[in-house]
Amino acid sequence: MQGLSDPARRHRLFPFLAFMLVLVVRSLLPEQTEGGIDLRWLYALQVGLAAALLALWWREFTELAAQPGVRDAALSVAVGVGVWWLWIRLDEPWMRFGAPDNAFNPVGPGGEVLWALIAVRWLGATLVVPLMEELFWRSLLMRWIEDHDFMKVDPKRVGARAIVLSTFVFTLAHTEWLAAALAGLAYALLYRYTGKLWTAVLAHAVTNGVLGLWVIVWGHWGYW
Repeated sequence: MQGLSDPARRHRLFPFLAFMLVLVVRSLLPEQTEGGIDLRWLYALQVGLAAALLALWWREFTELAAQPGVRDAALSVAVGVGVWWLWIRLDEPWMRFGAPDNAFNPVGPGGEVLWALIAVRWLGATLVVPLMEELFWRSLLMRWIEDHDFMKVDPKRVGARAIVLSTFVFTLAHTEWLAAALAGLAYALLYRYTGKLWTAVLAHAVTNGVLGLWVIVWGHWGYW
């Protein structure tokens, strides 16, 4: 993306990049490390770095000033639950890029459930990831595709090209490509319809939160 000298672009991009950088480093490390380091805890570093950058630049995210009303909030919750339902239903092999990733399994060597690890995973996915991703995917990338001077773009006037292209890139970042495509479209259209980024953040948070609870109850760790 051109123009990273622009602080507005950096502030919406760098929390996402920090999160992804730790993810890449984790994928390059062996499953077993010297000294018995549990690499599953690197997720705490991922969300911690992203959260720290979001907090540092919080005042710069002017699009978050517009708060959703009761109607918009209810719509966001409905969209979030709907996306969750689709996410767990669209699980056929052809709907995924490769096999499900079962790397995250919060069970200790003795068969004990590591609840602290689960709590970090759920809180990060529910509270940090939706804000970080919506600032990047929708507020920055979608509006930037519409006009490189993205801060002046009214989300209600974003065209189909920007919605489709940003959703396509969003899809490539997920194993469950069909569910991700529908989720990306849902969040983008919600943002466009309401003009408030918080609605997309809330819907995304509901999806991740409910999905996390479903994963915990049923033990389907591959969805995490």
